[in-house]
Amino acid sequence: MSKRAIYLDHSATTPTDARVLDAMLPYFNESYGNPSSSHGFGRKADRAVEDAREMIASVFNCKPSEVIFTSGGSESDNLAVRGAAWDARRRGKGLHIVTTPLEHDAVGKTAKQLADVAGFELTVLPVDHVGLVDVEDFAAACGESTTVASIMYANNEVGTTQPIAQLAALAKERGILFHTDAVQAAGQLMLDVKTLGVDMMSVSAHKFYGPKGVGALYVREGIDLVPSQSGGSHENGRRAGTLNTPGIVGLAYALKLAYDELEQHTQHYQVMRDRLIGSVLTRVPDARLSGHPERRLPTHASFIFNDINSDMLLMHLDMKGIAASSGSACKTGNPEPSNVLLALGYSREDALSSLRLTVGRSTTANDIDYAVEIIAESVEKIQQLGLGVR
Repeated sequence: MSKRAIYLDHSATTPTDARVLDAMLPYFNESYGNPSSSHGFGRKADRAVEDAREMIASVFNCKPSEVIFTSGGSESDNLAVRGAAWDARRRGKGLHIVTTPLEHDAVGKTAKQLADVAGFELTVLPVDHVGLVDVEDFAAACGESTTVASIMYANNEVGTTQPIAQLAALAKERGILFHTDAVQAAGQLMLDVKTLGVDMMSVSAHKFYGPKGVGALYVREGIDLVPSQSGGSHENGRRAGTLNTPGIVGLAYALKLAYDELEQHTQHYQVMRDRLIGSVLTRVPDARLSGHPERRLPTHASFIFNDINSDMLLMHLDMKGIAASSGSACKTGNPEPSNVLLALGYSREDALSSLRLTVGRSTTANDIDYAVEIIAESVEKIQQLGLGVR
């Protein structure tokens, strides 16, 4: 195991910014009241929650009342898609949902469950070889019975970003609620809901240097959602459960810092990403970039290699101190290809030969150069040993 540690998996999670942690600490053991309590301790916690709500609303360009706090991106996605769908049924509206094969399971499996169990019709749009949704395909899929569409802002596996403003505008013309999963985009791309034109938007703090276990859902004023869980009347009856005051404070401050410092971080991300992409494509024979070459997250690089096994490659990299990920998921020892890569038209073998590398604030040029050297050596070794996908 190498003593050197290089973290290139920032799409999976990010370290909590020290400034964010400092902002959170008082709400663990000083201002620890329940924000729903009427006494002084509770009022102080409630004030912190409402200040955080206003801070987030400022970034989203929305009203504070349009921000719902959740436990993270998955809950936000579930509440948006399931909540809007059940409200449509309650109101006797159409029962058609439109989404894509690129979505996180929090959207994809929720939509499929609604189709399998509750009788909703589900359309999964095709995407092209770089992971883009065609606006015309979306228009053709939307009919009179379409009630909600959910299309992610940026994909976690290949980094491709979607034309959300165009898609949302089309949905609005047809009276369709439009949700976007912005979990990967938050901290990197603009989140102005007025400019995007979305009705609902999900974010998760740990993707932009905030704490794990807390997220937010923007819900445009006037939209009713059927709550996903029963309990108290927290968040105006839209999300039951005692509010996570330290997490909410951390979420809001991390988001504020990310957008206050967006320009400098984005410039750094792009320089590191482009160095990484250029070096891998130069050093590794027949390496291919997956996802869109231009419409992609500034932190994101993803590749397909010939005649290798992603799990084997990740093990080699980990032994050298490099943290990365792939598009495959290992289930009881049986690697399954990424549905996202299959949707882009890659073969099963290609989908099992993928590598995702995502840079962050602390990534250096030396980190990139070392990582590329190890990647090139590891790919060559795996190919020579014949340990590719079989």
